[in-house]
Amino acid sequence: MSFFDKVGVMAIGTRLRMLSEKMNEDASKIYEMYGVGLKPKWFPVFYVLSQEEEEEEEEEEKSITQIAQEIGHSHPSVSKIVREMLKSGIVLEKKDKNDRRKNNIQLTAKGKEMAIQIREQYMDVKTAVEETLSQSTHNMWQAIEEFEFLLDQNSMLQRVKEQKKIRENKKVKIISYQEKYRKFFRDINIAWITTYFKVEDTDLKALDNPEEYILNKGGSIVIALYENEPVGVCALIKMDDPKYDYELAKMAVSPKAKGKGIGWSLGKAVIQQAQSYGAQNVYLESNTILKPAINLYHKLGFKKIAGHPTPYERCNIQMVLTLDEDVIKIN
Repeated sequence: MSFFDKVGVMAIGTRLRMLSEKMNEDASKIYEMYGVGLKPKWFPVFYVLSQEEEEEEEEEEKSITQIAQEIGHSHPSVSKIVREMLKSGIVLEKKDKNDRRKNNIQLTAKGKEMAIQIREQYMDVKTAVEETLSQSTHNMWQAIEEFEFLLDQNSMLQRVKEQKKIRENKKVKIISYQEKYRKFFRDINIAWITTYFKVEDTDLKALDNPEEYILNKGGSIVIALYENEPVGVCALIKMDDPKYDYELAKMAVSPKAKGKGIGWSLGKAVIQQAQSYGAQNVYLESNTILKPAINLYHKLGFKKIAGHPTPYERCNIQMVLTLDEDVIKIN
């Protein structure tokens, strides 16, 4: 069994790199066979400059930035290639006519001669590639285009992050408050608040007396466990207000547990708890500097409101979620 049969699609990067190395090795021999003094990695820059020469009546020159944008390479990568081509006498640098601070690149006489010489090579290479693709069950060129499109929509890094979050979130368990978590409920909230703001009197009422201030008044507290260790909390506080039934409050997640979807799991659990109580809506207060939290609330379905009185100095945004039968289907 080969390495790739054993490892599978996880090694796609390694396999593409090896294929690229094999193609580059053949490309070097092809250039040599046609007597063209190019290196494979110079081809994109050379092609752009040579095609412009053919299409324009006047000698065409391009900045490194223009070349990089056209061939999809980074500016440093193109700069390095151009330096190598300068040493080989294929291109030259010229001051821009309109901006003397900028250098433009164009083919030298040697480069122009090479552009004529390489035409037959282009024809043979194009025919050979097309023949190879026609012999393939799957057209690799089209597959690469599709794969690149998909990665432009959502990079491989982001896709792996999402899978990591999904896998780790399966280890998260949301449980109801127990007295043994009282200190954890207080400590994690104090740590979170003092990271960004100051602890206020209203905070201490809830954190020092969760049973009296939250639970005995018809509210609830949930605890997030990750591999049986408490890593997050969130409270649902019964409101004495004719407009709003419950408040989502005191959500805090341990920094070591960030990126595991714990905030989402806590929020979802509290919303479903409110719905089980027959609530019509859930209210919350926050601050706009907490962008990840605000994004989470939007994702959970909360919408911005204004004008409700608040006991917190740090509050500069208020949001409400109107509950209906679809809310409990959040996933």
